[in-house]
Amino acid sequence: MSSQPNEQKTHPDAAEGIVLTPEQERSRRARNLAIGVTVALLAVLFYAITVVRLGGAVANRAF
Repeated sequence: MSSQPNEQKTHPDAAEGIVLTPEQERSRRARNLAIGVTVALLAVLFYAITVVRLGGAVANRAF
């Protein structure tokens, strides 16, 4: 038995955190890019739908 019952054993590389392989980094970068492009396209789609639904009369409204 150890002298401290709640002693946690840590991996020697625990201070560095998780180190990704180059393949994992490329995969993460590609996934992040795909998510970013999807969010941007959704924003453009929502803007276009809003403009179409409001119609051209929104620019001719009385103040």
